[in-house]
Amino acid sequence: MLRVASPLPVLFVQTSMPVGGAETLLVNLVRRMDREAFAPELVCLKQRGPLGDRLAEEGVPVHYNLLSGKFDLRVLPRLTALMRHRSIGAVVTVGAGDKMFWGRLAARAAGVPVVAAALHSTGWPDGVGRLNRMLTSITDAFIAVAEPHGRFLVDFEKFPASKVRVIPNGVDTERFTPTPHAMAIRDELGVGPTTPLVGILAALRPEKNHDLFLAAASRVLHAVPEAKFIVIGDGPERRHIEETATMLGLYDPLDPEASPLRMLGNRDDVPAVLAALDVLTLTSHNEANPVSILEAMSCGLPVVATNVGSVGESVIEGQTGYLVPAGDKRLLADRVIELLNEPLLAQELGEAGRVRVVERSSLDVMVGGYERLIAELYRQKTGREVQVTERTAPAEKVALAV
Repeated sequence: MLRVASPLPVLFVQTSMPVGGAETLLVNLVRRMDREAFAPELVCLKQRGPLGDRLAEEGVPVHYNLLSGKFDLRVLPRLTALMRHRSIGAVVTVGAGDKMFWGRLAARAAGVPVVAAALHSTGWPDGVGRLNRMLTSITDAFIAVAEPHGRFLVDFEKFPASKVRVIPNGVDTERFTPTPHAMAIRDELGVGPTTPLVGILAALRPEKNHDLFLAAASRVLHAVPEAKFIVIGDGPERRHIEETATMLGLYDPLDPEASPLRMLGNRDDVPAVLAALDVLTLTSHNEANPVSILEAMSCGLPVVATNVGSVGESVIEGQTGYLVPAGDKRLLADRVIELLNEPLLAQELGEAGRVRVVERSSLDVMVGGYERLIAELYRQKTGREVQVTERTAPAEKVALAV
């Protein structure tokens, strides 16, 4: 069998690269891919966004501004020409919507051998839609981020089971580590070393349902008056969240630093911020395999989250945290209060979460899954082999992936 003489150009297709879970995963994937086997590039149909800028600064080819609006049909010849010019060997669209449609259609037009679509959600606002389903026949693989998510793609989205592959999301377990006495962030926030501190890490978008976090925080504050809360992330819902928090007495816009709740926005030091917390929550209406939970567990934090999507793959009830029904502010608050009042239990759950993430959700597991999938599909389509170096993922976890 012929081997590919030079690294295989792989093009990932996104709309833009703001700070978010799927975008952070893509940054880590691009950074970690074996440069002797693959030459990753990124196209943002619209603007690059801060994470696209970051990859460009690191020397990754980042192409952008190919789509001027929803009805800009010229995006197809632009993308097709780009893929031909760059001799792209594999295209991976990331997420549903326009990038999934135009990316795969252009790949077909350009004669790209491998066409795959990675999905990171279980529905609104990232539903696949009829047009994208029409391109199933030209797609070699649909990538799910957890086993339940894979079943969702087969049962609900109606993709052929033979084309659905599961590659679990992964986080950098060497960067996200437990840091006892993480006082720098607490000092910055004016929070004492023993003050109960509860956080949520999520883009400020409607589907993350920060209203539930605020409602639960209000209840927690009545039971644990010294508790403090932080919201990490930014997005279009910021003003609504601030107004709601103000109405609940959690936030004073005239004196935010003295408020029980602080809005931190996007942070470059997320591992340090997480390490300063006692409990992380996630309150989404829907999720697939959220990165924020994996990052928190990697830091040794117990997690209380809504039981949606594949969250239950990471948050094991009573072992690594607690699951609550979506929208249940009472139980969410009760579980947080329990963990704040029982620090030894919180520590036990956090330690178990760290072990689970290291074993199942490291970056090597995720990156190795993508590398093997692309190499396998490329070999099937061209008869040529991409030499992939096996990564040191636990054998039992490789079996879960591709």
